[in-house]
Parts: sequence; structure tokens; C-alpha cells
Amino acid sequence: MRTGETNLDKLLNNMNPVLNPGSFVFTTVDNTNSIPPEEIIGTFREKEGITIIISQEAADQLGLSYHFITSWITLEVHSSLEAVGLTAAFSNALAKANISCNVMAGYYHDHIFVGKADEERAMMVLQKKIL
Repeated sequence: MRTGETNLDKLLNNMNPVLNPGSFVFTTVDNTNSIPPEEIIGTFREKEGITIIISQEAADQLGLSYHFITSWITLEVHSSLEAVGLTAAFSNALAKANISCNVMAGYYHDHIFVGKADEERAMMVLQKKIL
């Protein structure tokens, strides 16, 4: 099984950010029993509840509350979970452009959630290769 790239220069030069279609939200629930698993993009268990990332459409259909509508950008480079500096580089570049980001690392890729209104600017920042 491949473990992914760790070289920061290679990661930054091969990020290939892709904007996923749709709008996405973060919400919190006590359990996910009433949420179809195929609708859940990501989860994180906290002592206060389970945070889920889900499409805005699914959240509305399920009656889930949310406060922030995001766009989802996937970095297509296969980054190692042990890579150092990638998250810092792109989050710093987005911060300099006054763009908030929420990051979710999967086994293969990093996923960045930015405010819906910032999606075009975020893509422009990420496509500059940052370094």
C-alpha cells in the first residue's frame, strides 16, 4: 500500500486543487443512526457530540441545523499523513488572502472547506502553487 508523498516541494507543486460540486455544511448530532451513511462526507467525535460534514441539500432534507455553508476543495496529490508543512503552507496562503479554512485529512488526500463566497478566491490562491 502506498503511503503518499512527504517531500513538501513535490506536494506543493503537484497539489492539483479540485473544487467538488455542491455546498457543504458542518453540523453536530448525538448519533448518526438517522443519517444515511452514504450522505456523510466526514465525521469527528468530540465530547459534546459528533461533528458531521454533509451536503447542504442532505442537511436540509434531514432537518439538521447549520450556520456556515462551505465549498469543498480536494488536493489531488497523494500526501502522506506524515508529511510536514503542507497544511501550514496552504492554510497560511489562504489566511493571507483572508480566507478561513477547515481541513480534513483523508488517507490519500487533504480536503479543504472554505466559505462558499470564498471558493473562487481560494482556488486562485491554491492554484498559484503557494511557494
